[in-house]
Amino acid sequence: MLKVHAQSREELQASLKAGLGEGLVLTDAAEMVRYCRDWHGDVSSSAVAVIRPRNVEDVAATVRLCAELGLAIVPQGGNTGLVLGGVPDAPDHQIVLSLERMNAIRAIDTDDFSAVVEAGCILSEFKDAVQEKGMFFPLSLGAQGSCRIGGNVSTNAGGINVLRYGMTRELVLGLEVVLADGTIWNGLSTLRKDNRGIDLKQLFIGAEGTLGIITAVSVKLYPNPEHVETALLGLNSLDDAIKLYRRARRECCDLMSAFEFMPPVAFTLAMEAIPDLKMPIAGDYAAYVLMEISGSGLVDTSDLMSRFLEGVMEDGLVLDGVIASSRAQAQSLWMFREGMNEGQALRGAHMRTDISVPLSRLAEFVAEAEAELAKDLPECLAVSYGHVGDGNVHLNVLPPNGSTREERDHYIYKAKVIVNAVLDRYAGSISAEHGIGRLKRGDFESRLGPVQREMIERLKAAFDPELRMNPGCQLALQAAS
Repeated sequence: MLKVHAQSREELQASLKAGLGEGLVLTDAAEMVRYCRDWHGDVSSSAVAVIRPRNVEDVAATVRLCAELGLAIVPQGGNTGLVLGGVPDAPDHQIVLSLERMNAIRAIDTDDFSAVVEAGCILSEFKDAVQEKGMFFPLSLGAQGSCRIGGNVSTNAGGINVLRYGMTRELVLGLEVVLADGTIWNGLSTLRKDNRGIDLKQLFIGAEGTLGIITAVSVKLYPNPEHVETALLGLNSLDDAIKLYRRARRECCDLMSAFEFMPPVAFTLAMEAIPDLKMPIAGDYAAYVLMEISGSGLVDTSDLMSRFLEGVMEDGLVLDGVIASSRAQAQSLWMFREGMNEGQALRGAHMRTDISVPLSRLAEFVAEAEAELAKDLPECLAVSYGHVGDGNVHLNVLPPNGSTREERDHYIYKAKVIVNAVLDRYAGSISAEHGIGRLKRGDFESRLGPVQREMIERLKAAFDPELRMNPGCQLALQAAS
């Protein structure tokens, strides 16, 4: 296990300031609060200090000094994660390493369709800078105004454009990483084809900082979509939404960039969070789809969307719908998708899931899981929504209003057991895009096969034998004696 030196917190803080300079080290409890709690404020902790490096050399120096002092490191980007991957859980033995000051965009190469960006750059700011150059970075998340590129890569973030562009993993060309001994690995290649042995960058993507600290990323860029069509559609059922997706996948092909499903309660939740929102289509349909196709150059996306919707409405697959006539209207439609998350948060602590099942069984899984929840937790509200095209559903469970925190914790635990039991029957995944962190560690470990676990442990032992890199995240491990 981690070897901790017998020093007081004050002595450790003094050593950090002496070794790194006071400008990099926060020790005031009030200043550290926002780094030591999760995004929703459900979990709060503390740390010996928060270190805010300015460059990769500062990160390397921090790693080496923490090794000397017997401190573990919890890397953190925008602290927008949902699985406690960036929240310290051993306040007397851990520091938070915030990459927020390492936010430079080192290069945007429009001829090479690539960019190099530091880990602390906010996703939306990077996307805007790229767009100014006439290019497009497709990663799109609800938290993009505050999440940071390093965290996106470390968690292999998903989002609404996975359908067309893939997970974050598919967008990464190279990495710069500080390893557990303070060594800097510069793997910031922008080559598309490079078959020189093991692709080392893949080891760090999705590892949540447990093997090393990502400090910069080289990524793929795409031509900026000049034509974007967004439609909100009302349907009879989630099963019809799956049928609609299959048809859209054939008829709209790779121009379809998003296909999200939402239940009727999504609009209620969104309007609770954003009162100015108005229901864009009449009626109370059993299921809704938010669909987007996009293209550039000579592609006529408007005609494609119109012809596609004309056909599916004639066939009765879609009952009603609206096509945004401007980017402002499209953004308003997307506000319902993002606003429903805010509405759930306003109702207090609840169970959030991020699960995936085979696309062909998505509707069946949701129906079965919701039926079991209704049977065992009739007082709770189940809200299922997500990304139809990649089989990813967020099946959340909201305890009744007025529940105490103790009661909420009971509902959340029971709901998780119910949903995971159904998920296992469908051979699904407990984490489609959020990662494991500390929140899902027990569920992850209990489902690991012996061979998979041994491979992960061997990797961890090779890269971080003293377990200083985000210990307790993903797996509970002990260092070799």
